[in-house]
Amino acid sequence: MTEKSPPTPRDLAQKFGYAEYMVERYIQLFGLEETLQLLRANEIPLPVTIRTNTLKITPKTLNKRLEDKGFEIRPVQELPYAFEVGKGPYSIGATHEYMFGFYFLQGIASMIPVELLDPRPGDMVIDMCAAPGGKSTHIAQKMQNKGTLYVIEWNEVRMPALTTNLARCGVHNHLVFNMDAKKFGSYGIQANKILLDAPCTGEGTIRSDPSRKKSRTMKDVLTCSNTQKDLIAAAIKLLRPGGELVYSTCSIAPEENEVVVQSALDAFSNVSVVEVPRILQARPGLGDKAALHRALRYYPHVHNTEGFFVCKLKKR
Repeated sequence: MTEKSPPTPRDLAQKFGYAEYMVERYIQLFGLEETLQLLRANEIPLPVTIRTNTLKITPKTLNKRLEDKGFEIRPVQELPYAFEVGKGPYSIGATHEYMFGFYFLQGIASMIPVELLDPRPGDMVIDMCAAPGGKSTHIAQKMQNKGTLYVIEWNEVRMPALTTNLARCGVHNHLVFNMDAKKFGSYGIQANKILLDAPCTGEGTIRSDPSRKKSRTMKDVLTCSNTQKDLIAAAIKLLRPGGELVYSTCSIAPEENEVVVQSALDAFSNVSVVEVPRILQARPGLGDKAALHRALRYYPHVHNTEGFFVCKLKKR
């Protein structure tokens, strides 16, 4: 009696609806068993989570108001302003509290870059790729609307959503630029904290957008990687000595993450990766370089989040 052969990348790609190259890469990165766990986790919808906008309301008050409306609200470990939303009488995006800007609908993993950037009142901060504004509004609440926040977005189509969210959430300490962030250095501005949530293939967002299983190719991954390398180099030039930069993507492809960070370390001898708290027990970055292990990786099958990468750098 012969043992059943393990499934091939083609078998799994057909079963779960992926481009075959993606499954092949997952097996190379994680092995067959963990790849199966990842593919199964991506079939489960992402939990609905919200971030309290502390510019307008406290987490405790928001919790009570939503529970009084009939929503199931559960606090998120390690992020005291975040809640997971269970059952409710209607959509959590249709409440008066949402319209008033008391909270932002946002995935847990995407809250972590700003948490690690840790902007404070009086800082000068740049959000380089800002639309639709989730992280910009998060930065502003951390700054308590004090200091200066430069909000940059190159895509004109995404500007209305960005400006609407900034206004809805009561952000007052910002200047918005519709331009290529790589050219922002022409203004002669340097910041002490920069967020680069870089445009990417979105491979980590399959739980909320299943079309990502097949809508990107390896060529797209490499194209994004080259753009990300240019953006991180521009960000480092915008950073004051002693300043800090958080680089993040909603992709789990190494070419868009560790490879980009390593390109910055190779190009700038005065930049290093900062050790940060492993929020929600994040896994370390991939590769054989110790510095890259200080990065954080989040996975659907491990953390019940999007696939996400976060790394903090400091300019000496």
